[in-house]
Amino acid sequence: MDFSGKVVVVTGGTRGIGLAIVKKFLENNAKVILFGSRKDTVDKALSELEKLGYKAYGYFPDLSNYNEVESVFKEIYDKYKRIDVLINNAGISANKKIEDTTVEEFNNIMNLNVNAIFNTCKAVVSYMKDRGEGVILNTSSMVSIYGQPSGVGYPASKFAVNGITKSLAREFAPFNIRVNAVAPGIINTDMVKGLSKEMIEPLIKSIPLGRIGETSDVANAFLFLASPLASYITGVVLQVDGAARN
Repeated sequence: MDFSGKVVVVTGGTRGIGLAIVKKFLENNAKVILFGSRKDTVDKALSELEKLGYKAYGYFPDLSNYNEVESVFKEIYDKYKRIDVLINNAGISANKKIEDTTVEEFNNIMNLNVNAIFNTCKAVVSYMKDRGEGVILNTSSMVSIYGQPSGVGYPASKFAVNGITKSLAREFAPFNIRVNAVAPGIINTDMVKGLSKEMIEPLIKSIPLGRIGETSDVANAFLFLASPLASYITGVVLQVDGAARN
């Protein structure tokens, strides 16, 4: 899993699953550029990585603004002369019932979880085509397959992510650009760590493997799909959920 010489861009890379993905690729010798929502969160993540002995780079573009996204990708390409892997991990969730959800809240979810992926893919694909290869990976979710009892915007956006993944896989295949997604289940992020024992135990019982997933489990899936070991895999939504099927 040696990514020496490879340039990897990770959106939503400042914490949680995104930061775990960044660390995993740095461990495997990639040059990593992480995107965050604000300068302070980007600086904090870069500082944390530096303390661990890693050197990464960061930007904080508005992913819903195509012109801003295009400008940042051009700057990255002009600097490194290549972009090998794009990982679209930025996103927001929702859990309100539909009657409590404003139109603005729904639109915000779609902007970051769907429109941003369109923007980054559109901005990066010409650079990958020029090199004759590339990998695009999107973060989906188990709710993209099963839905959820409230917060309709989140599963709707992740269903869309799966559609983007499968469609672009077919569109980009002639250019040797693979497109896949990873659909995590219940993962041990800060949000899950903050749940009470009474809430955690039923969650664990619902997972056949008998444990909550770790961010490293998800990061390993991204690393595999980006590697030559997955050279004949495209258009796949890989579930990383311990067989938790609902």
